[in-house]
Amino acid sequence: MDDSCCWESSDYEMLAEIGQGAYGKVYKARERRGLQRFIAVKRLHIPEEPESGIPQFVIREVALLRKLEHFNHPNIVRLLNVSAGWQNEKFDLTLVFEYIDQDLTTFLSKASEKGLARDKIKLLSGLDFLHTNTVIHRDLKPDNVLVSSRGEVKIADFGLARIYTYHIALTPCVVTLWYRAPEVLLQSSYMSSVDIWSAGCIFAELFLLRPLFRGFTEIQQLQKIFEVIGLPGEEDWPIESPVCYSPTWAEKKPTKQLLPSLAHEENDLLSQFLTFNPAHRISACRALAHPFLADCNREDE
Repeated sequence: MDDSCCWESSDYEMLAEIGQGAYGKVYKARERRGLQRFIAVKRLHIPEEPESGIPQFVIREVALLRKLEHFNHPNIVRLLNVSAGWQNEKFDLTLVFEYIDQDLTTFLSKASEKGLARDKIKLLSGLDFLHTNTVIHRDLKPDNVLVSSRGEVKIADFGLARIYTYHIALTPCVVTLWYRAPEVLLQSSYMSSVDIWSAGCIFAELFLLRPLFRGFTEIQQLQKIFEVIGLPGEEDWPIESPVCYSPTWAEKKPTKQLLPSLAHEENDLLSQFLTFNPAHRISACRALAHPFLADCNREDE
C-alpha cells in the first residue's frame, strides 16, 4: 500500500482517498475535535527544488482561496485551514476544505435520461461573484463543480485561477479541451468570458448528460464547435490568431436552435453562452437575469 494513503493527522481522521493529482492526493476525512464534521483534505507533496521554489500554481491557489474565504460565498467551496512544512526532503502543503458529497460528473452519471431539473443550475451565481472580484477560474468543468446531497452547488479547484487585470499576460494552456473557448484554441488573447464558454458547455451537458464538444485535438475541437454553432464570419476571427480563417472549417448555418431538444428560452441562453466572439458573449450577471434563469429563481421562491 502507498504509505501516503496511511498518512494520519492529530487533527483529522483520514477515511478514504477521493482524488489524485500530479503533486498529491485528496482525502475524505473527519475532524477529531470540535464538530467532528467531514472535511476534504488536499495534501500536496512538492520535491525540494531550490532553483524553482514552490510552484506558482500552489501559491496562487492558496492566495486566491484566502482572499475569497472572507466572503463566504455559498457557491464557492470553503477553505477551512492551511498548513505547510518540510518533511522527508519534500514540501508538504495541506489544504482543508469543506466536504461536498460529489462532483457534477458523478451527479450526472446518476441522473435520469431526461436530464436535470432547472433548479440544479446554480453555478452562475458563483461565477458572477468570481468575475466581480476580477478572478478568472480558467478550468471550469463538471469535475470542478461540486454538488451536495442538499442541492448546494460550489465551484472548486482554483489551481489555474488568476486575478485578471487589463493587458495581463495569460498562458494559453488553460481549460480542459472539451470546455475550452474558441479564443483559447486559436491562441488569441482572452478574458473572463472563457469561463462563460465553459459554463455554456456545462449548461448543455446538464440536458444531454454527455459533453457537447468532444474533440481529441485542438483543431478537431474547433471543428466540433463549428458543427454546432456554425462558422463565424471572418470579421469575428481574432486578428492576432496564428490560425488562419477558412470557409472550409465548417458549413455556415443558423445558430438559433443549437440543440433541437431544448425549448426556446433554453436555446436562447445556450446560444449566448456559446457565442464565438467573446466581446458579444453574455456575462454571468446578465445570464442570471435571462428569462430562463429568472423563471428558475421565481420557482425557487
